[in-house]
Amino acid sequence: MNNNKFLLNTPELKKENQLLNLIENQTKFNLNNCEFSIYETHKTAFDFKLHFENIAFTAMLRGKKHMKLDNKTSYFDYFPGESILVAPGETMVIDFPEANETPSQCIALSLNPDFIENSLNHLNYHFPKVDESSQWNIQLDEYFLFNNKSLASATNNIMRIAMDDNSEKDIMADFALKELLIRLMQTQARSMVEKNIAKNKSRIGFAVDYIKNNLHQKLSIDSIAKLAYVSKSNFFKMFKDELGTSPNEFILQERINRAKELLVSQNSIKETAYQTGFSDTNYFTRVFKQLVGITPKSFQNNTTFNE
Repeated sequence: MNNNKFLLNTPELKKENQLLNLIENQTKFNLNNCEFSIYETHKTAFDFKLHFENIAFTAMLRGKKHMKLDNKTSYFDYFPGESILVAPGETMVIDFPEANETPSQCIALSLNPDFIENSLNHLNYHFPKVDESSQWNIQLDEYFLFNNKSLASATNNIMRIAMDDNSEKDIMADFALKELLIRLMQTQARSMVEKNIAKNKSRIGFAVDYIKNNLHQKLSIDSIAKLAYVSKSNFFKMFKDELGTSPNEFILQERINRAKELLVSQNSIKETAYQTGFSDTNYFTRVFKQLVGITPKSFQNNTTFNE
């Protein structure tokens, strides 16, 4: 399981006597450019099919589903903290193996295709990306995502607006949906460069590859920008556009992710700090605790105990 995924806010479950269906009971909220739905399942079931005519962004809130996207994937588990992008016309085939004991709850946003097209055209025309090989675009093949902080925040926001009783909710929802699209694309981009670095010939792909291969030494933003054939200012913009984070934040997070792997392998705190580019063990400990929530030693002890 990805320890960095962010959970979404969870509305209260309905009581069973309030449900029209025990399997994927739908509570729907209509907006100008989006149909927002909350689905709840309170009964164990298998091979349930859910279909969307338009592109749909879904996210798990509670419980567990075992599912596949028809004609695209084999079965996989779907947990809170995870999101799935469903292509237009695609069918989700879902099992609910634990719903009797632990009801499942998820959300789905079925998006107006004209709204998506207009939003992407606006971004590409007015805010083109630094890397000429990249455009703002939703990747339907990059459908399974772990929620990062930004994507979770944007999803929570549109959920709050959709469920609110406000006469201006359609206006607010349009702004919130545009943010959600941007955060979705940034999350996809990060997932893609991390999984397909060797195939990615873009500047951002090169930069990420270089950073991951050199976490043990001092990394200079100036030097990486030069190697990527881009100015320092454009290098910062490229990271923000593509991945939704700054180069410095990305480097620090990658160092800590690598540190976790080394600590699980029972490397010493001092050796882990050295191998992830920290010259000062005390500074490494402070940064680790700030990003992870516990000290490296506690993380290592907890991992050993859980095993």
